[in-house]
Amino acid sequence: MKATDIYQQWLNSPHIDEETKTELRAIADHSAEIEERFYKQLEFGTGGLRGVLGAGTNRINAYTIRRATQGLANYIATHGDEAKAKGVVIAHDSRHQSPELSLETALTFAANGINVYLFDGLRPTPELSFAVRELGAQAGIVLTASHNPPEYNGYKVYWEDGGQIVPALAKEIIASINKVNDFADVRTMARSEAEQAGLLKWIGEEIDNRYIARLKELCLNLDVVKQVDSEFKIVFTPLHGAGNLSCQAILREMGFTQVHVVPEQEQPDPNFSTVKSPNPEERAAFDLAIGLAQNVGADLIIGTDPDCDRVGVVVRDHTGEYVVLSGNQTGALLLQYLLSEHKNRGTLPQGATMVKTIVTSEMGRVIADRYGVDTMDTLTGFKYIGEQMRLFEERGDRTFLFGYEESYGYLAGTFVRDKDGVMSTMLIAEMAAYYKSKGMNLYDALQALYEEFGYFREELVSLTLKGINGLAQIQNIMKTWREQPPVEVAGQKIIERRDYHTGKSVHAEQGETRLTLPQENVLRYTLQDGSWFCLRPSGTEPKIKMYFSVQGDVAEAVNAKTQALVDAVMAKIESIG
Repeated sequence: MKATDIYQQWLNSPHIDEETKTELRAIADHSAEIEERFYKQLEFGTGGLRGVLGAGTNRINAYTIRRATQGLANYIATHGDEAKAKGVVIAHDSRHQSPELSLETALTFAANGINVYLFDGLRPTPELSFAVRELGAQAGIVLTASHNPPEYNGYKVYWEDGGQIVPALAKEIIASINKVNDFADVRTMARSEAEQAGLLKWIGEEIDNRYIARLKELCLNLDVVKQVDSEFKIVFTPLHGAGNLSCQAILREMGFTQVHVVPEQEQPDPNFSTVKSPNPEERAAFDLAIGLAQNVGADLIIGTDPDCDRVGVVVRDHTGEYVVLSGNQTGALLLQYLLSEHKNRGTLPQGATMVKTIVTSEMGRVIADRYGVDTMDTLTGFKYIGEQMRLFEERGDRTFLFGYEESYGYLAGTFVRDKDGVMSTMLIAEMAAYYKSKGMNLYDALQALYEEFGYFREELVSLTLKGINGLAQIQNIMKTWREQPPVEVAGQKIIERRDYHTGKSVHAEQGETRLTLPQENVLRYTLQDGSWFCLRPSGTEPKIKMYFSVQGDVAEAVNAKTQALVDAVMAKIESIG
């Protein structure tokens, strides 16, 4: 069916409210806009939905959210009455329409006879993961679009282990959603009716307290916090998101008293009005925090993204300038700190394993090897790290110690199954206090790591290509690299190319072998000196991402080699464009 036909169906449907129809009538003379909004159903990917807010099948709105929820409710029902009784936990962040869409989600589940636990206000995404496990629920939903621009929202799905759904499970849920083709197939009910029936239950402070208590159990050096607190200053920014109360609470519990919150960014703001992008991966997001840190003489700046699963860290370098650490750098620092402290205490468990993604620096593997800790690689996305945690427990052969990805996500402990910005804030602050007691800051600690393990440099380049044409461009880039792979880049031969879509690895000496990880549209190339780069279309944004990694003994040489590699790869991509 044509986009214009579906557009007319929405205008004529008795199930569509008048406000939505008014929005649609306003684009009646804009054929390209109608095409963009209705040329497809907003795709439910391996983690859920994410898209621009607005009316249409290819947008986030009450109708696309209800449709996805009805399909998920139908799938839960196939697991029997026990699964419906276990219910679903729902949380949301500070984005436009997040509270309203979370309630719409709850009322559709309730109308299907499924118990719902709905948080009474915005909460960090990792607390949703915790609550699913703590309440013994069948599934969880969080309304969020992470650090996407303000016009976006999303719908992320978790299963009973507290982890995001992985492809095999997502495939079954998607099939159930795709059977919901008519608005008449979608159930909903009034809030008062759902509450009176006992199907809609509100949760809040009690779960918050349990979550904070479990987090505090992971602390290793609270005595050090007391030792340095009077002279140790932290600047924190939630970037207008859900991390404010929880991160402040855990820092207080730890004993930190010199915490300065960026006032302009403390309160929830769906427009993220003080930043171009609410992304702690970008230095510009820390401009206000750095200004405050300079005024108060802060030792450490911590920032969390809108749903508080990612964390950025800013520290002073040797010149006194504040610099943003990369996710790879922060992950390596946390890994070294945790492993060294566990070793000193004799608490490194049997089968201790660190889990990282295939686009994360190899520095973590080198550090883990030093402590006799195994490293496991997964595809990109923390859901795969969470999946390994579940498999470790089922098999009983490994103990999860730490997991991280280059995109600023970290996790220790097992009572949360997703990257946790509150936990990371706690561990980063403790680690920084520990080094403060040694007369060092985190920049000093990072340089010490480079001296011990070698210098590692990583870069990420993202191209944003929106809409139908952008999708075609991304597909063409991947197709060209897949079908016409280069034999040499930046003056170095490619010794191995891995195609995670076909599941094949072709090595210059070892020939062709099969990859063991699941299928995903990722290409990775390794050069003769061990450098590597990856091409990966984003699963949540209209982007294609290029990851680069180089290591060596001398920083200047590694930096030069990294720039040459980036330039060569990007020149080829631009020639395809």
